[in-house]
Amino acid sequence: MKIFEAIRKDHDIQRKLLDELIETSGDSERRTQLFEAVKHELKIHEDAEERHFYKPLISDDMMQDHARHGIAEHHEIDELVEKLEETEQDSSAWLKYAKDLQHKVLHHLEDEERTFFQLAGKVLTEKQKEELATKYVAFMDKCRNGVA
Repeated sequence: MKIFEAIRKDHDIQRKLLDELIETSGDSERRTQLFEAVKHELKIHEDAEERHFYKPLISDDMMQDHARHGIAEHHEIDELVEKLEETEQDSSAWLKYAKDLQHKVLHHLEDEERTFFQLAGKVLTEKQKEELATKYVAFMDKCRNGVA
């Protein structure tokens, strides 16, 4: 497996969780559970991606601006998560922020999949793509199993 497939699998998880989250209503147990799952997935994905994808690419002249942009978008996503944490779940503002989060995350995922992956594919060797995937998946597995 190459790094792109590993990341794309996690992107699909994020898309599914966000779709389910915005379908919830009120201060419900389901909304709380999904929000916790979304927060966890976004956090561990950001950490893994920044360590095992952006970091190896940021020193490359062609990739530096793209990597910085991706990291900046991670921070914007984190800010939206914080807004959701500070807002009552049964308010209309909460759903608006959840939809904003979904929009921001989907935009970020599309940027990566349509632009960043193609450029990174030109910079990384086949061996690097496989090694990064191995490290990325191992990190994600540790985080999902509560080890990291």
